[in-house]
Amino acid sequence: MVMIAKSAEEKITGVSEANVKGDVLLSVRDLRVWFELRRFGFGHAGYVRAVDNVSFDLHYGEAVAVVGESGCGKSSLMKSILGLNKPTKGNILFEGKDINTFDTQNWHWYRRKVGYVQQDPYGALAPFMTVQRILEEPLIVHGVKNADEREQRVRKVMDEVKLSPADDFLSKYPHMLSGGQQQRVVIARAMVMEPKLIVADEPVSMLDASVRVEILKLLRGLQESHNLAMIYITHDLSTVRYFSERIFVMYAGNIVEKSPVKELLNNPSHPYTAALLTATSDPDSRNAETFKEIPPGEPPSLVSPPTGCRFHPRCSRKIDNLCDVEEPPEFEISAGHHAACWLYK
Repeated sequence: MVMIAKSAEEKITGVSEANVKGDVLLSVRDLRVWFELRRFGFGHAGYVRAVDNVSFDLHYGEAVAVVGESGCGKSSLMKSILGLNKPTKGNILFEGKDINTFDTQNWHWYRRKVGYVQQDPYGALAPFMTVQRILEEPLIVHGVKNADEREQRVRKVMDEVKLSPADDFLSKYPHMLSGGQQQRVVIARAMVMEPKLIVADEPVSMLDASVRVEILKLLRGLQESHNLAMIYITHDLSTVRYFSERIFVMYAGNIVEKSPVKELLNNPSHPYTAALLTATSDPDSRNAETFKEIPPGEPPSLVSPPTGCRFHPRCSRKIDNLCDVEEPPEFEISAGHHAACWLYK
């Protein structure tokens, strides 16, 4: 049965199950996601440029964090990767196949390969379903007809997310679980189809501080044991060191810096990244009185973003007649470390 399923996937996608760690799993190229504004009675009123010319590669088994303040476009980027937003321009390639060209059969295959961990676990779980029904639902939808096989897979994934013994949880409803247990059910549901990519949208922001690192360590352990690729969406730079290998920093619809985690935390190159790190809470009481210089102003409107670098109105290091005129390309600061900033031209 498994061999038949794999052959069917190869027929649909043209890609074998075999892969070498380090190869590209997901490739995003010149992605734009613009939402049209319509004024009642007056028609077209412009666009919200939520994602604008974003490009990156994600490799098999790699965990990356996409960070930035609210409204920067990271959730719109995530929804495009999941196929919930249709790109205005650009391509999203999964195992070499452009998801914008998928038909129903391809989408069915893609849904098995990409899991989603939502931000709000209580809102993500159907209140009228038991844990067993919640975890069986994807298996039923994707054609696993054998009830014993479904139960075996449900129990296995529950053990992996530390919801054990399974018998204590299978018959419970979401409201009978703690917030941490609910999030473990959401993670189990994302894992039950044995995906190759997990997209986690701020998976710990709704949880108590005492369980946040525990959930991140759980996700990291699953990522390593299953050779999963993961995209971790967050606004909290203090948690990325526990989870990711690379960081992509977003500002006003653009990715402004890409770097390995340690390199970025020790050597932020884009002024916005440096400002984000400055704003991160410091547990060291000796720094409590240290003055932190925060960039003035607010993020720009994505309906009419500024010309040139979108951070230049708030940047103390801007170069007149350059930063405010021309959008910067990516410059390589060091191996694997890139920043879209004219300071490195």
